[in-house]
Amino acid sequence: MLRISKLTDYGTIILAQMVINGNSLTSASELADLTNINFPTVSKILKILYKAKIVKSVRGANGGYKLIRDANEISVANIVDAFEGPISITDCSSQKCKCNHESHCSTGLAWQDINNSIRSLLEKISLSDIQKKKKDQVVSSHFAGMPINIEPKTEQRS
Repeated sequence: MLRISKLTDYGTIILAQMVINGNSLTSASELADLTNINFPTVSKILKILYKAKIVKSVRGANGGYKLIRDANEISVANIVDAFEGPISITDCSSQKCKCNHESHCSTGLAWQDINNSIRSLLEKISLSDIQKKKKDQVVSSHFAGMPINIEPKTEQRS
């Protein structure tokens, strides 16, 4: 299963809230209140985003965090890279791979192409794009040339 971590998910929620707040500084405690994510987790996420040069920090009584770049310039790939590292769905699609099976593998190049397609799609979607999506909206895109629709998950009632 391809899945992002909770930290990546929460990081995206925090960044989307920062877009809503505009260019103003927002403290970690304010972000925790606004997003309903506990303060220690928000603090950890903001440190990761700061290291990745996605947000900047201003110290002091009136300090807080804000986006370094416009939300249109921050891609989902930037966000995923900050939390997960470079996207690599298989070992052979990693740039660091030194696979023993490479000389006789018939699927490695296909996985690398798939990995590149995923990365390319995530680079095309900005923080601004995902912040604007409504919960009931179907996201349409193309994956490896094939159109796909991603519908929101509906909760099942018992």
